[in-house]
Parts: sequence; C-alpha cells; structure tokens
Amino acid sequence: MSVPSSSSSSQLHGALAEYMRPPQHIGMQTLDRQAFQRDVPVVSVAVEASKVGKVRSNPALRGLVLELPKVKPIVESQSGEEGIKWIRLHVSKEEDIPSEVKQVIESETSGTRRENVHLGYDNWNTSEILSAVLPTTKSDDIPSSFTSTGHIAHMNLREEWLPYRYLIGQVILDKNPGLRTVVNKLDTIHAQYRYFDMEVIAGDKDYITTLNESNCTFTFNFSLVYWNSRLHHEHERLIDLFKPNSLVADVMAGVGPFAVPAAKRGSYVLGNDLNPESVKWMRENRVKNHVENNLRIFEQDGNEFIQTIALEAWLNPFQASAPPPSKRQQREQRKKREAALELKKAQEEKPISTAILNTVNAVTDTLGLTSISSRDDKGNEEEKLPEPPRIIQHFIMNLPDSALTFLHSYNGCFTPLLREQEFTEKYGKNGEGLKDGELPMVHVYCFTKEMELDKAQEDVLKRASDDLSYPLTTSTKDYHLHHVRSVAPNKDMYCLSFRLPREVAFKAL
Repeated sequence: MSVPSSSSSSQLHGALAEYMRPPQHIGMQTLDRQAFQRDVPVVSVAVEASKVGKVRSNPALRGLVLELPKVKPIVESQSGEEGIKWIRLHVSKEEDIPSEVKQVIESETSGTRRENVHLGYDNWNTSEILSAVLPTTKSDDIPSSFTSTGHIAHMNLREEWLPYRYLIGQVILDKNPGLRTVVNKLDTIHAQYRYFDMEVIAGDKDYITTLNESNCTFTFNFSLVYWNSRLHHEHERLIDLFKPNSLVADVMAGVGPFAVPAAKRGSYVLGNDLNPESVKWMRENRVKNHVENNLRIFEQDGNEFIQTIALEAWLNPFQASAPPPSKRQQREQRKKREAALELKKAQEEKPISTAILNTVNAVTDTLGLTSISSRDDKGNEEEKLPEPPRIIQHFIMNLPDSALTFLHSYNGCFTPLLREQEFTEKYGKNGEGLKDGELPMVHVYCFTKEMELDKAQEDVLKRASDDLSYPLTTSTKDYHLHHVRSVAPNKDMYCLSFRLPREVAFKAL
C-alpha cells in the first residue's frame, strides 16, 4: 500500500493564516515534540444549546466555523453558564467577522468572546511537521510518502534527507498508528537474490510482517525477500488471465504473490525461487492459505527450472484437487450438510419409501442441494473434478531487472517430452499434434528507459528477441505489452506477454 503525502490540515482564512502552520525549526535532527506548541487567537460566539444546530448550519457561517484536527469547533461554557455552548470561528478578532455573520450573531446568539486555542505536535500532520524542520531544497519535495507492507513503512530517502532520516522516520511512525517499524532502503542490493538492504530509522527492528493481498495472507521477512505492495493490481491483472484448472509455472515466485492466489483460485502452480528465504516463506504461505494440493515448490536457478519443468509437469502431474472454498461457499456447504443430515436423520427415524426419496432428491436438486445418495457419510458432496493438465499453460517471470536474460532457456524446453512415449503417442513424434494455442504463454517483466510507448516496445522486443534467439514482433501470436508502472524518472516497468513459438519450444538440443 502506497501512502501519499498528507494534505494541509487547515483552510487558511484571513488573519488566522499566520497561525495555521507549526513553529519553524529548520535544521532540527532530533525530534522535539514540545517545540511545536502554538496558541491561536479566535473569536467564539455563545449559543443556546438548543440553537447550536440551527446557527452552525446557517449559510452565512459556511466555511467560517473553526476546523482543525483534534480541536473541537463547539465547546461547553467554562464559566458556569448553563445551557450555553461556544462556537469557535475562523477569525482572530471581531472586526474580521463578515457583516452577514454579525447579523446572525446579533439575532441568534448571546454575544462573542476571544480565546486562545492551544495547538501542539498532535495537531499538525506529517507534511506540516516535516516542512517546519527540513531545509528547503531546489526540488522542494518533502519526503512524507511511504509504502506500507504490513506494519512496516518503507521509504526511499534521497541523499539530501539522510541526515534527518531518524526524525523523518519518527514523525511517520507517530502520525500512522498502524505502523510499528519504519525502514529506509539503502542503495545496495543483494546481487544473487535481488532484495534491498535497509535500515530501521524508527520503531521496532521487526522485519517479520504479515499482510493480506488477493484474498490471501502472506507472512515473510521483509529484509531478506523481494516484495512490492505497489504491484497488487498487477498481481490481480495477471492472475485473472488464468482459467481454473490451468497449469502455471512461476519461475521467480518469491514468497508467492502470484503463485498462492492462483492456486487458491483453482490453478495448479509450480512455484520456484532461488532464494532459500523466499522458498521458506512460500512454503509457509502455502500452508497458511490451504493450497498444499495445488502448489508445488522448487528451489532452483531460473534457467534450470525453465529447462526442466515441462518434463517434470508431464511425468508427475498434479492430482485433481478442488481449491479451498471461499467464505460464501463455506456457508453454502454448511447449509447443504445440515440439510442432508436432517434428511438422513428423518429417514433413520422413519424409513422413506423409494418414491418419496426420489421426490425429496428432486426437491433438493431444485434448491441447489445435492441428493442424499450422492453424499458421503459426513454429508459432503462428491464432485467429479477435471483432470489437471500436464502441459504448462503459463510461465511467469517476475524479476524485472533481469528476467529478459533468462529467455534463452526456453530454447528446447519442450524437447525432452519427445523422448516420452506417452507424449509422442498423443501429440506425435515431433509434437506436431500440440496446437500452437496449446503452447504456453510467457509473461516476462522488465524495465526500460524509453518513455514513449513506441520506443519502449521497440526496446523490449529487441532485448527479448536477442536473448531468445528468435524474432519477436507485434505480430507474434498473442503478443501484448502492458505498462505496469513508472518506477522512477526515465524508468518504466512493463510486462511482455507472448505465446512461446513452436520453433523455440521444440528446438533441437
């Protein structure tokens, strides 16, 4: 989850404008919450309690009633006046009150007073506090935004803000009660496993986080694996392409943001990652989300996985398994079981004739309940599940920094199948019986520095073609180039999808 910079907490009106920002302490590096105290002079009007709603909703007062975070616009009288409340206005002195408001005050209230409203650290939002302490830069970009991953806030602070990082982290932590840890990504990245080093700049040094995405629960060590909460919608987009009973190979699966939800929706998934820590948490998430029967996990180099997984999927097919039911399905199944048990109980107490039983079963079928005869002893439905496929239908390659450099491994990845008698009997000695549309889709993520779509397309296709040793074009079967997100200035992320060409899949080794 990405959290943007906070907007200003107040509307600046007239003489109060100078009070609506916290005191300035440019250059502060150690947070002093007491340094942001301020008294704001305002005018309040005395109103009978029974008239508060009428006065406040008067069109003349629209936009003039005081609105500040954690400050009450209407307060009880402090001088013992029974039945009187005070409405605070967004003006500092009586002469600033518009004439039409004065008329309302004269006719509907018991007069005015001046008071000081005390503001402190808790009344200012993140951007306001940081603007009050950080020096102005040529970018004038206050670093108040972050990405939320469970209880962890993840920041990418530029070098100019590093001397203030602990103060920035503490303000982020204070202003976001759901957070317990704030980290800043460092420039170093693990060369082999591609996760970023990071530093805790506020809160607990607790990297084990849990979050929900795609109707699944994920737990992992954020400091040792790759996870990007900003890709939530992209995960959903790609998973939506997989029909139930699909066979999916996730080459760089990480902790399972594609693999686990796809398995939960009814696909059979072969999930792989080279990082032992990612594999550890993918196994954990497989159990946590009850997809043990639909997700197999491998710990291999991506090239090796691509070259061997087609044969592995053919020789060791999945056993047919229904995905775990949704909450709605669980409720429906519970109702069906209860109905079946009631019918069984009634039959035991008073045997039902065949004719009556047929009538009951017909009624239960009409109501969407399975007949008694097609249930097991526990009242569960016995469903005929389709056989899982043995030919991979989708490859996912979610390592945008280098995934294109793994494409050469698809050359001949189906060729070992030609040595399997069962395969050649079904599809021919050269695999000619396997239709082009039955060959797998490849979905490979990548970065490009080209900002224009035409140039980005040209760049991605050239690099992909070079590594694949096969000319990919916009005319390639089922070609699609999807813009995922802008990562940084002059750096965009794309997903290139294409049908694996027969000439590549069955290339002689």
